[in-house]
Amino acid sequence: MTERKPFDIPFETWVERQIREASERGDFDNLPGAGKPIPGLDRPHDEMWWIKEKMRRENLSYLPPTLMLRREATDALEAALAAPSEAQARRILDDINEVIRAVIRRPLSGPPLNLAPFRIERVLAERRARRGEGEPTR
Repeated sequence: MTERKPFDIPFETWVERQIREASERGDFDNLPGAGKPIPGLDRPHDEMWWIKEKMRRENLSYLPPTLMLRREATDALEAALAAPSEAQARRILDDINEVIRAVIRRPLSGPPLNLAPFRIERVLAERRARRGEGEPTR
């Protein structure tokens, strides 16, 4: 629809002609969602619906940086407890502790972090206890 509306044709007639010609060309054939109800039509109006839909479709989420770090720390702790070796668990904890220390030195925006670096030996002892292992051999 790149052509301009001629001055002497009423707007409604011009639009209807554009639609009819597009339909005749088959521009409306096989469109996604054809013949299906419009999704979300029964929900209340939300001005941010398209952002929420795009985030859901692309599996994205938004959290303030401090909350993201808390989530990362929780995931890292779970990964360390489930790690196949103690060396790998130690690497996971070292990596997240480095990030936590950096944020403590230079705070991020958002709610307070309220997070301290993990005490690696305590986490490793918990990991051993969960697995029924004794003290590590050196």
